[in-house]
Amino acid sequence: MSLLARQRQELILEQVRERGAVRVSDLAERFGVSDMTVRRDLDVLARRRLLAKVHGGATALGVPSTHEPGFVEKSGRQQAEKEAIAAAAAELVEPGTAIGLSAGTTTAALARALLEVEGLTVVTNSMAVAEVFSAERPGRTVILTGGIRTPSEALVGPVAVAALRTLNLDVVFLGVHGMSAASGFTTPNLMESETDRALVEAGHRLVVVADSTKWGTAGISTIAELAEADVLVTDSGLDDDARAVLAGEVDQVVVAEPR
Repeated sequence: MSLLARQRQELILEQVRERGAVRVSDLAERFGVSDMTVRRDLDVLARRRLLAKVHGGATALGVPSTHEPGFVEKSGRQQAEKEAIAAAAAELVEPGTAIGLSAGTTTAALARALLEVEGLTVVTNSMAVAEVFSAERPGRTVILTGGIRTPSEALVGPVAVAALRTLNLDVVFLGVHGMSAASGFTTPNLMESETDRALVEAGHRLVVVADSTKWGTAGISTIAELAEADVLVTDSGLDDDARAVLAGEVDQVVVAEPR
């Protein structure tokens, strides 16, 4: 039975409030309607100031560019997508290399996927990532930067930056708060942005790991432009328009399929 427009709009609004963001393609599939119908629904809701339209979907209102969800809150979002991204990213890591992992729930998932890779040297400013690697294993070295702790369990600030600027890493894996054509890869925390830039500069290659809901979101500070990433690992929920933009900027876009 098809839904009335008003009923569909109420369900869309409920999804936005629960998840913080929705995609046109997902809503069209869920309700069995065209993308154009969903966009009209979003137009209605945006005019009523109940949500904000963004490229390919909509986001909740009242979430400023400096809002930083806590690690536990973020851990419950897009779990299947993050696990798929982590598995795909782990295939890019060679045994015996030196890698950097930024803070974030996706990089924490990647850390778990790397537990069986031998001989790694892991540099991180993430307490959660360091905890994953806490078990002692021969031939593995874990370096945790010092710094000031943020809500996302990152260690940031001048101590972290100073430590990172002395290092040379084979590859850096960067988790981000948002990504867009205009703003690049972003974070809502100014100090974390500075620390992440130091981590990026320490790496020979940059791999960004970001689920598809990050597209169209912008934090207050840019960590890196889209073109600075050698590889982006994301999930199959990314819409065609976003894929086209990213393919024109990033050398390699890897699309993981959640189970």
